[in-house]
Amino acid sequence: MTDWEVAGVPVQVKRSGRRRTVAVQVTPGAVTVFAPTRVPLRQLRDILDARREWVAGHLATYAARPPARPAPFHGQRVPFLNEELTLHLDEGRSRPERTGAALHLPAGTAEAALTSWTRRACAAPYRDLVGTAAEQLEAEGRLTAVHVSDTRTRWGSCTADGVIRLHWKLSRAPAAVLHYVAVHEAAHLLELNHSSRYWAHVSRVVPDWPAHRAWLRQHGHTL
Repeated sequence: MTDWEVAGVPVQVKRSGRRRTVAVQVTPGAVTVFAPTRVPLRQLRDILDARREWVAGHLATYAARPPARPAPFHGQRVPFLNEELTLHLDEGRSRPERTGAALHLPAGTAEAALTSWTRRACAAPYRDLVGTAAEQLEAEGRLTAVHVSDTRTRWGSCTADGVIRLHWKLSRAPAAVLHYVAVHEAAHLLELNHSSRYWAHVSRVVPDWPAHRAWLRQHGHTL
């Protein structure tokens, strides 16, 4: 435990015997220093002090952001894969069901039902989208599977054996942003890193990728 703080936010230190480097993580309302067990507390404080302005800037950015998406309510319009669905919260309903542009949800479990429906509904479109991205990169032979993810910190991932995952919340993003993430992950089928060769692959298919990445950084928390 420490009594450190930045901009009024307490700093938590987490140590691990397997860790080899020190990292400072900033999330909304929280600052965490990850460190190897052998690094003295005084050295960690020096590292934090050196990054204090950076940490405070990120905390201020998070604090200035608008609140995240509200809980589902009757009549709410929700984007889904470049469409817009209207939510209907029905008493007595046991499972979600889409009828045209209307998505009917159990009133008592609307948020969980919306999440589960979205994860199922975007699975097949995600497979098609990533498959197309892999073809555009001439890497389709290295793609083995596409799954829907629900991680807290990553929009997508690609494993060495060709498994790509995209977050279900990306189904609410603009189509161009979702396409960029699909290409971003598919490019890892060719380069499992972020080298200049990797970005050359991405740029060949999505030349304006920096704008889409910036959109995610600015608006991703609202999805």
